[in-house]
Amino acid sequence: MHELDAIVIGAGPAGLATAQQLKAQGMSAAIFDKAAAVGAVWRRHYDRLHLHTPRRQSELPGLPMPAAYGRYPSRAQFVAYLERYAQAFALEPIFNVKVDAIRRDGAVWRVEAGEHLARAPVVIVATGWADFPHAPQWPGMAEHRGPMIHSSAYRNAIPFAGKRVLVVGFGNSGAEIALDLSEAGVEVVLSVRSPVRVLPRDLLGAPILNFAIAQRFLPAGLADALNAPILRLAIGSLDELGLKTAAKGPLRMIKEDGRAPVIDIGALAQIRAGKIKVRGGVERFTPDGAVFVEGGEERFDAVILATGFRPDLRALLPDALEALDALDAQGRPRVSDRPTAAPGLFFVGAIVSPTGQLREIRLGAKRVAKAARRYVEGSTAMGLGA
Repeated sequence: MHELDAIVIGAGPAGLATAQQLKAQGMSAAIFDKAAAVGAVWRRHYDRLHLHTPRRQSELPGLPMPAAYGRYPSRAQFVAYLERYAQAFALEPIFNVKVDAIRRDGAVWRVEAGEHLARAPVVIVATGWADFPHAPQWPGMAEHRGPMIHSSAYRNAIPFAGKRVLVVGFGNSGAEIALDLSEAGVEVVLSVRSPVRVLPRDLLGAPILNFAIAQRFLPAGLADALNAPILRLAIGSLDELGLKTAAKGPLRMIKEDGRAPVIDIGALAQIRAGKIKVRGGVERFTPDGAVFVEGGEERFDAVILATGFRPDLRALLPDALEALDALDAQGRPRVSDRPTAAPGLFFVGAIVSPTGQLREIRLGAKRVAKAARRYVEGSTAMGLGA
């Protein structure tokens, strides 16, 4: 093997889990992260956030979470777990290093990160997608006089006290931010343009994730059809709440569109109670509010764009022809948690999974570490070197 077998980009859960598994395979690896501590994305999430997946299914390889965390650990608890994870396995990321580019350099990969330059036969990109906030453009945005932020910048309801707030988008962040604002007494309106799917976090006393795991070998359409009756009973009518139900079931939506359904932890109850109002899509913004597609103009003091994330890794992998085969036209990985079309290049935790992102990171890190070792040993046997 080379002096450095692998380079891991990112010190969040995917990067730490992968580095731990590489170490377990006897491989030497460096971890680069542009932040100053592990789990930087989780540190930035809004204060009230709890995992939507249960503790036991959210653990990284080799280290259980404390039972005291409860079924759904908080953001702060998960950050503490990541810190303890790095310490337990003596993982020492190189912090405050932004990777500018990853290029093919003969038989190895060259990672360019400012004054740092590293080369290894294997590179594992484990950055997730939260560094790629997507903010669509509407007419009038520049003229709106109130604060307008992406959901990734939201922390809590304190700055919005006494304001009338528009939350644009009804994914998991939009639903939970609207709930947070509403519970704090803030007047909040949800702008929901597209049809949605909503799941309860728990069903029949068990985490909804357990059902997805149990049905993971079924075709997505069949599993959706089997689940539909009980989900209708659990969720109720979305149409009565001013929401439109998506034609595809939640599992098909994830598999075919890469869209996660909303995991409801209370937003629907607030909508039913009239504490969160629902409107359609935004047509344009005005200096004091917004005009909606279905008609009507309303005043808003602040706008939160819960419009999701769109990872684009083309700048990170700029000129490696092999790497381009591993990305689609929008710069998203074609596969995650297994070998890509580019020799020695892997992604971990890059694609939405119906069986829980952290669970898939745990499993994917194990698969990738084993595949990386086989690749390095094969390269060494063939006499390929730096």
